[in-house]
Amino acid sequence: MSNAHHRKKQPVLVRQQLLEVAARLAGEQGMSAVTLDAVSAASGVSKGGLLHHFPTKNALLDALFESLLERFDADIDELMRADPLPQGRFSRAYLQAVSGLKDRPDDSRSWTQVTIALLAEPRLRLRWRQWVAARAEEYIGTDSALDTLIVRFAADGLWFADTLESHDITDALRRELIARLIELTHK
Repeated sequence: MSNAHHRKKQPVLVRQQLLEVAARLAGEQGMSAVTLDAVSAASGVSKGGLLHHFPTKNALLDALFESLLERFDADIDELMRADPLPQGRFSRAYLQAVSGLKDRPDDSRSWTQVTIALLAEPRLRLRWRQWVAARAEEYIGTDSALDTLIVRFAADGLWFADTLESHDITDALRRELIARLIELTHK
């Protein structure tokens, strides 16, 4: 008799484990490697157990995107709490969160794959547009100036350049670039 029938059920932990495995597979091998069979095998969760949490691959990918977005939101919120100046606070936090992805290899690899998926998957693009619109509306009083919009667009460009590894800039130049962008948020 297997221990599976006697194991205490922990659906929240199992769901999180499945998302972590999916993120790892995406980061290491690309989004095409994130199949239900691969996630089931790599996590040690039966395919039936995986299907209980994520009935389709799209459901798994959507949940992975939401999980990464929640962590990104938490990073932004933490950066905002540490920033005493309200004007441009969200834009500074967004820039710092985006530029910080490069320094966190696990998140960076997962975000690289999700960024590529954003370009190809209409439902993920829609979800990202909704997140951007909600944040823009939330911070309309402090982050609607043209300079703050420029900073967020520049952050997106930095994110894209990091994703593609297209620009070889020194750490010192990167810090100078970010510092200059932060200055724009104070205007």
